Order: sequence, then C-alpha cells, then structure tokens
Amino acid sequence: MASILRLYNAAIIRRPVFTHSTTSAVLFGAGDVIAQQIIERRGKNHDFMRTARLTFYGGALFGPAFTKWFQLLNRIKFSSPTKAVIGRVAMDQAIMVPVMVGLFFSTVSIMEGKGISGVQDRLSTAYAPAVLLNWGIFIPIQLINFAIVPHHLRFVVVNFVSLFRNAYLSVINTSSQHLEAIESDKDSEK
Repeated sequence: MASILRLYNAAIIRRPVFTHSTTSAVLFGAGDVIAQQIIERRGKNHDFMRTARLTFYGGALFGPAFTKWFQLLNRIKFSSPTKAVIGRVAMDQAIMVPVMVGLFFSTVSIMEGKGISGVQDRLSTAYAPAVLLNWGIFIPIQLINFAIVPHHLRFVVVNFVSLFRNAYLSVINTSSQHLEAIESDKDSEK
C-alpha cells in the first residue's frame, strides 16, 4: 500500500493536471454510483449515461480547473501563515465554489440535452442549496487543508471529501430534474 501511495504522490508531482483529472473522473463517477446504488437504491436500473456524464465532468472540467486554481492560490503570497490560510480559504469559497457549482449544473444540463432553458431551471432550483452545502462542508475542510496539508496534496483531500459531496450533487441534480418535469407538466396543463 505504501508503494502505491508513493507512486501516486510522484505522479501528482510529475503530472499534476493529468493525475488530478484522472482522480476526479474516478471519484465523480464513484460519487454517482454511490448516489444511485446506496441513496436512490436503483439496483439494476442504474443510469450509466448519468455516471458517464459525471465522470466526464470530473475529469475534463473539475480536475483541470481545480488543479490550476490550487496552483494559483499557492503562488499568492501573504504576510503570515494565518493570513495565508484565511485568504486562500476565503478566495476558494467566494470565487471558485460559486463558479464551479454553476458550471457543474450548467454542464450536466447541457450534456443531458436540456439546453439553455434547462440550465436556467436547474440553476434556479439546485444552485443555492449546493453552494450552501459546499460552504458548510468545505470551509472547515479547507481551513485544515490549507493549514497543514502539503500544497501538492491539497487537491487529493478535496477529491476525497468530494466523493460524498458528489453523491449529494448527483442526487440534487436528479431531484431538480424531477422538479423541472413536474413544473413542465403543470405548465402544459394550463
């Protein structure tokens, strides 16, 4: 096990974008499997396209964006270690979280073929609860992460914690789809 961790650590240092993107793809996909099998109890009715969409999002968008974001945050200089932790967490939560949550719902809606109106509907129902959840989870996690975790491993911490958050995002994304369908049915009945 220790040799696998050493190899993974070396891969993060040598090829951070590729390694983090691959890890994100696997964990976003795993988060959706957890959502569908454990939370939603779909069993044999597993939606593999949904898992594929989330895997793609994790690897193609979340992984590269957050790798570069953490590299940027690490380059910003602060006058003290305490100010560095607070400043990085504040920027992460005030800038990146709202952007990435919006990107998540927008991207997944478009991949589902919902178009711009579907994106707007999804954002109106799911965006605020998801951002609030992220803040509730990640402000304390990021305070610890930026305070004690070596900079090249911070994304790993986020990815691990994100496994469970991704399961929630998958469920909330699907729940908002059901709300949109109900609203659409009501509108067509009028």
